[in-house]
Order: sequence, then C-alpha cells, then structure tokens
Amino acid sequence: MRPRFLSRGRPRRTALAVAFAAVLALAGIGGTARQAVAADGLISQSKPVTASSIESLNFPAGAVVDGDPTSRWASNWSDPQWIQIDLGGPATVSKVELSWEAAYATAYQLQTSSDAATWSTIYSTTTSAGGVQSLNVNGTGRYVRLNATQRATQYGYSLYEFKVYGTVTTPQTGYVLANPQVTGVTPSTANPPHTYFHEFQANCSPTHNLPDDPIVFPGLAGASHMHTFMGNTTTTATSTPASLAAGGTTCLAPGDKSAYWMPTMYNGATEVNPVGLQTIYYKTGVTDYTSVRPFPPGLRFVVGSPSATQTEFATNPGYVAGWECGNSYHNTDLPTSCPGGGAVNLRYQAPSCWNGLYLDTPDHKSHMAYPVNGVCPSTHPVALPMIEFKMAWPVPSGDLSQLRLASGRGYSFHYDFFNAWDAPTLAALVNHCIIGGLQCNARGYDETQPGRGAALNEQYLLP
Repeated sequence: MRPRFLSRGRPRRTALAVAFAAVLALAGIGGTARQAVAADGLISQSKPVTASSIESLNFPAGAVVDGDPTSRWASNWSDPQWIQIDLGGPATVSKVELSWEAAYATAYQLQTSSDAATWSTIYSTTTSAGGVQSLNVNGTGRYVRLNATQRATQYGYSLYEFKVYGTVTTPQTGYVLANPQVTGVTPSTANPPHTYFHEFQANCSPTHNLPDDPIVFPGLAGASHMHTFMGNTTTTATSTPASLAAGGTTCLAPGDKSAYWMPTMYNGATEVNPVGLQTIYYKTGVTDYTSVRPFPPGLRFVVGSPSATQTEFATNPGYVAGWECGNSYHNTDLPTSCPGGGAVNLRYQAPSCWNGLYLDTPDHKSHMAYPVNGVCPSTHPVALPMIEFKMAWPVPSGDLSQLRLASGRGYSFHYDFFNAWDAPTLAALVNHCIIGGLQCNARGYDETQPGRGAALNEQYLLP
C-alpha cells in the first residue's frame, strides 16, 4: 500500500471547510455550478459502474454509487483515467455531484453516451479545485462518464461519490443486476504451471419437455418451441432463483439445482430424449485456470442461436466437433445416417467470461463473452467456469433423414443455463478440480490421482 501525504480516510481539509465549499458550489460562487434543479431525482444510486483501473480491491469503482460518503474509488497513478455509470436506459441528465478525496482531478470532462463507445462532452474544466462540486449540466444518454486527464497530485484519482440527477426516460427491461457487482477486475494474463485437465462433471438426467423458456420468455407458458429440460425438476416459464433453489434435481450432486435445457429432438413427429445421465463439463476457458471463480447466484445465459446459419453454427467459438453418429463426424447439420450404429452426439461450449455487472441482459448473451487466446476481454474480465454440453440422443439405426430439432435444422442447436448451485458446493468443486488442475467426476474425484481426494463425499455432498 502506498504512503500518503494525507490520511486516506478523509482529506486534510476540515469538515467545516468541506461544508463551506459545498455551500459555495451550490450558490454558484466561482462560476463552476449553479443551483441544483430540484425536480430531477438521483438516478445513479447502486447502478453498475466500471472504471479504467482501480488502485486495489479496497477502492472499487462501485463505491461512488453506494451512498456511503466514506467509501471511495481510487485509480492507478497515471493519466488519463475514467469512471462511468450505466443508468440502465436512455436518460436526461441535469446535474452531477462529485465528492473528491484529496487526490482529485484538476482537469476532467463529464460525458454522456448512448452506447459507451461514442461520447459527448457536457462539462469540461482545467481548473478544478476538488472538494465537493455540484454541476448543472444538460445532456442525454444511458452512460455518464467522468474522464479525468490531469491529476492534482502524484497519486491517482480518488472519488467518494459520483451522483447523477435527471430522469431515465425509457427504462430498459431485461437487465438483472448482480448483487454484489464485481468491478475493478483486470483479465489475467498469467500462465500458471501446466496441467492437462481442469474440470469436473455435472451428471444430470432429462426431466421433462415443455414449450417454455424462463430466460427468453419469463412468465409466458407455452411461448417457446419445445425444450428438453435437465437437472432441476421444477423448471417452467415462471422459474426464478428462489423457485429453483426450492426444487429437486436429477443431477448426481444434490447441490446442483441448476436448470439446463435445449431444443427437443424429433424423429418425424416422435420426441427423442437423451436417456440417463448426460455429461455437462465445467472447465477452464482461460489459460490462467487459477483465476476461475464460481458462477454468481442467479446467473443465466443462452449459448448459440436458434436462428444461426450453418456457417454461423460452425464458426461460433463454442463449436467443438459438430454432430456425430457412428463413423459420421464433423457434421454441421444432423446426420442422415449412422454408419456403425450408436447415438447422435454433440458437444458445444459456453462463453466463460463475465462482465461482472449483470446476471442477465435483454439478449441473454451480452453479459458473457468467450476468451480470446486464453484471456478474457477487458469488457468481460471475470473468468467463470466454461460449461460444455456433451449430449447423446438414442436413434434408430438406418435412415435418420427425419431427425430435426424443435428449433429447426441441426445448426439451430442452442442451450440455456440458469445457475442454482448451492454456492459452497460449487465453490468446493471449482477450487478442487478447476483451480486444482484435476479431471474430476461429479464427486470432484480424479481417479488417476486418488491421493488428491474428492471435493464431495460418496453421497455427492460436502463432507
């Protein structure tokens, strides 16, 4: 931790001086602000916040919207730095209040954006004196950013509060905030000692078929094409984290009450369901397997797309080997025959990098991303387990030309995941198997390394 010329609890200025500065700011003395517009409300409280950097985990970006005047964000010691708030939908912004710690910006801009990519400046200064500032502004956008370009000290920037006032004109639905949000993470580029496997299995049986989808069509029974559900026995269109937690499971580990589902397969008009336990791998998707964290409670996402073209299906980062049956391999569509006999198989991998902010988004995908060359992108810096479906459907020998999915051709395959793991159970498996560099079964036991033990007991419960 760095030495500081001032206390990192509060600036050296007295409480009276801070209060006086606030009065001056509200009165408009010094020309930096005018009286606040009373009609508009605080629209930034507890909203998702991202920043260019953090000095340490003790000073997260989210501290600027937590309502606590003693917690703060602190950046790295370099210029420029930024911190931005997602207001949750298009908004009009009429006022911004900044409460600086001693390490303030002498030069900064306040900016708005509709997409967090193209920014419009609504306020700019090169003569800021820090302290508490109340700034009347006029802007529109979903995102508000403080872009700091010149430090007042040799240290970074440090901000207690970043309050935005105005009106969210069109609140966007479909965003489910994580609580707590994970901010200030830098994607790991470390390369720990190599071990061949970093995985465990969730072995779960199919439970039921329904034309429901609690992620894409929440609350709308029958609104979807037919899905085959696995794991949680109670999954319907109205499922929530609480209802799943109260439900049963066909997974070997009773702690896995997650819901897994995919489009139902048909042979002509007859449903074809996988038989018995199916394999769902939990792996590392990043080179630094030690950086993988358990899924946050309630996380949900869709993998692939029912509207994908054959090329999109085959070039998706989750594509492993396509459809297989007998001696027929690497098919992008369902095979029409099964030379040698057997089952129709498919393996498909999910994105494993999370933005740390949302448990779900309107498209049910954008809060997740695939690693690039073994590293999570900076927009999705949190490494989570990579799920891989390894499904097997029994089919009659001979002609398979009538095989189809409820969503269409074979390349319309996709699947959904709704996390409802018991958190300590999932953490034990992630730590023992993925971070521990083992090839584990559903107990978290690697038969090739019996001396390492198991994460769960013989009843698949925490010991």
